[in-house]
Amino acid sequence: MAAVAIVDSGGANIASLSYAFERLGAAARLTCDPLEVRAAARVVLPGVGAAGDAMRRLTELGLAELLPTLTQPVLGICLGMQLLYESSAEDDTPCLGVIPGRVERLVAEPRRPVPHMGWNRLRLRGRSELTAGIADGEHVYFVHGFAAPPGSEAVATCDYGGEFAAVVRHGNFYGTQFHPERSASAGRRLLANFLAIPPWS
Repeated sequence: MAAVAIVDSGGANIASLSYAFERLGAAARLTCDPLEVRAAARVVLPGVGAAGDAMRRLTELGLAELLPTLTQPVLGICLGMQLLYESSAEDDTPCLGVIPGRVERLVAEPRRPVPHMGWNRLRLRGRSELTAGIADGEHVYFVHGFAAPPGSEAVATCDYGGEFAAVVRHGNFYGTQFHPERSASAGRRLLANFLAIPPWS
């Protein structure tokens, strides 16, 4: 059994994410099999693409119903984090409903194009096992056009014409709006922290 099941939600960037886990000594397996996902010690829901397309794929695979019921640590990355919310303004999509709230489109301005692409600073909120050892103000790498509100689940935020949730936690569900696999030492530390979370709650 793989230590980490990476859900095959149809997104890109899977190879670099798998390699990031391998460098940390974790066996990671790409899968869309609900039985494998349920049995994995940890689950990662990645995503690059559109919320509507991703939710349709998860529904067709029987994963949209399964994912909210998992009790092991689950990490949503970028779109994968957004799918943990109740809904997204992108295609007016109902999502997994794990985290209360709605994901909204970023507002483009002359000096702030959308999508938000590149390095930006984290603003930490208190302490979290996922951000342990990561400094306030650390730079991480973002690529996204939609963002979640900085509600009570946000353990770190970022500013891009307004504050949004950059790292979230809700029970055994975690999320990063940025790409840890592209975020140098801060990203490696976050993935190592995720691997250190006890596998069953």
